[in-house]
Amino acid sequence: MKIAFYAPLKSPRHPVPSGDRLMARLLMRAMEIAGHDVEVVSDFRSFAPTPQQAMDVSAKAGEEIERLRLKWASGKKPDLWFCYHPYYKSPDLLGPILCAEFGIPHVTAEASHSPKRDRGEWAPFQKQVVAQVTSARINIAFTDRDRIGLERAVPGGRFASIAPFVDTALFDIATGNPQPKALIAVAMMRSGDKFQSYAMLADALRLIADQPWNLTVVGDGPSRHEVEQLFSGLGANRVRFLGELSAESIAVELANSGIYVWPGCGEAYGLAYLEAQAAGLPVVAQNTAGVPEVVKSGVTGYLTPEGDVAAYAAAVAGLLSDPAQRSAMGSRARQFVLGERSLPHAAQALDRILQESAG
Repeated sequence: MKIAFYAPLKSPRHPVPSGDRLMARLLMRAMEIAGHDVEVVSDFRSFAPTPQQAMDVSAKAGEEIERLRLKWASGKKPDLWFCYHPYYKSPDLLGPILCAEFGIPHVTAEASHSPKRDRGEWAPFQKQVVAQVTSARINIAFTDRDRIGLERAVPGGRFASIAPFVDTALFDIATGNPQPKALIAVAMMRSGDKFQSYAMLADALRLIADQPWNLTVVGDGPSRHEVEQLFSGLGANRVRFLGELSAESIAVELANSGIYVWPGCGEAYGLAYLEAQAAGLPVVAQNTAGVPEVVKSGVTGYLTPEGDVAAYAAAVAGLLSDPAQRSAMGSRARQFVLGERSLPHAAQALDRILQESAG
């Protein structure tokens, strides 16, 4: 099929790396592996931080709709419209209109619904998402949490599930020298949930400052200075900040580490957890949001109670002091991702859903 791919929150071609951009690229790659012709049809970003800005963005969508309308009128229309991650702050302002006009089926992936946005200034934009989910041939959810929320909001909608996945190829070729006491975290440095996770990690490490560990942090962002300050006092030689790295370099750093530590405050699921496990690392995270969808507690890592810094610190200390358990969990983590969450596995599952949706 010729598939028109659109991500209203962040285009796969956006210059700033993030989990959203990575997941968009992975979805495209999975569809290509399945034999489909996938095109990013628009880089138009509908994301808006405030309702007023959202109205301004909506007013600009008409030009992009007209551009695609003219393109498709010449006989180049796609067989299917695939929208990744529409939600109230970044609804799909293009697809529903064009698909209705040209008779094209559309699919959503990782659409989300926030009940509290059914009222207030965001309500008109939430209604756009609900309308798209209602009319979509299928809505693909990556977590039970998201699927259940959508089913409650749109009882008559059509839904399917695919577990979060990653490209494991880099971790097949990456070689390193695993260090059992080496902790690593990979995350953007920005306000909100990311900063809260960094703060919790720093607090937890202070509780086990007497343990023999060192920490590598990979990531950058507008809050880098504030994040670095969180770890002050732990020792200049114990924490190193590497900034933004390429995917290949991250794979090498993971291969040289022993435990992946990221609390995961508010994580939708967290592809970095899957990448760390693909590299053979056990994970220590919180049992919160979508994290249980990507980490098997007690099998591939530990998930501690949400907000419990002492429990989180104890879980990290437990793996530091038990190399046999760390090694066993790391091996199971790698088997889990390679066997169940790889790109080829996802490509097969996604293709089945798309073929059924296009019919």
